[in-house]
Amino acid sequence: MDNGDALAGVAYGLFEIYLNSGLRACGPYLFERVENQEDFQEDFEEIFEKFQEDYPQLAGSLLDCFGSTANTYGMLCSGEGVIPSRTTQMYWIVQDAPGIRPVESDDEKMGKWLIFISSEEADKIWKKIRGATCAGTLGISAKASTAKENPESRDDRVVIFVYTSDWEDKKDVMRVREELHQLGVTWRIGYKRNIETYQGKYSENGKKVTYYSV
Repeated sequence: MDNGDALAGVAYGLFEIYLNSGLRACGPYLFERVENQEDFQEDFEEIFEKFQEDYPQLAGSLLDCFGSTANTYGMLCSGEGVIPSRTTQMYWIVQDAPGIRPVESDDEKMGKWLIFISSEEADKIWKKIRGATCAGTLGISAKASTAKENPESRDDRVVIFVYTSDWEDKKDVMRVREELHQLGVTWRIGYKRNIETYQGKYSENGKKVTYYSV
């Protein structure tokens, strides 16, 4: 990947965050507009114009890469940044719960349920998890890997993380696990504390680093 492609990748990721924030300020989430086939191009163009004013170099990189705002809008309408199997510009799709800013949480207290799933089933499960996260009935945040090839990936399957704020709060951790079961995640999954991730610990050769397994 050359420097131009790398900058465009960073620019696109930041623009999606900027876009989602702008869309939520005036109406539904991006995914709701896309899945309801809503025409939101006017809102999109206004938000891109503001992004261009705030981050001219990043906006220029996006236009260089995709050709026009119309092309970028078309990508979004086709599922880019919304549906894991149709997302090729970002490694992850992220959804935070309402009123929650995970960056303000204590990272070392946080943990996540790890859901490994085939690409054929991932879109359907992600839609359910995303909906429950938006409804505030699951964890503080969730994210799903996408179709963009990730050189750091350790598994060919899609992985979905569902975060909780405190791994010591077993009642809440298990509440989230039960909610996931109700959403269709009926097989055994593991819960990993962030502190293991930061220490670079991963499951290898049968050795597990999950804190809970249910």
